[in-house]
Amino acid sequence: MTDKPRVIKDFERLDEAIQEQIKLKYPLGFSRHLIAFNNKEGKKVSALPFETEEKYYLVRMTAPEAREIIENDDDYNEKGILKKGVRADYEDKYSDEEEEDDDLDDDLDLDEIPGDVDDLDDD
Repeated sequence: MTDKPRVIKDFERLDEAIQEQIKLKYPLGFSRHLIAFNNKEGKKVSALPFETEEKYYLVRMTAPEAREIIENDDDYNEKGILKKGVRADYEDKYSDEEEEDDDLDDDLDLDEIPGDVDDLDDD
């Protein structure tokens, strides 16, 4: 585990810059990347993990909330994939932060993925 400070917050309460970086990290949506943990009251909650150089974020959301965020976000297309132009803009904007990121999908053309993203869910 990391020695960075942990921030547990709802997606809507995050700074816009952090939201945009999260979208870059998870261009195919959030729901398949949720983790479960016990909060300080001992209640089991789910969250989307995201790490910056300074902090480790646990963005509180359930799987249905994660899907709803993507459905209502104009940055994602009808398949729930981050739009190519938006992704390019965010990559330019956050290129320093993303250089260290080792995503496997860097060379994917996400707009060319066939089918419904929900079909990929193993839930």
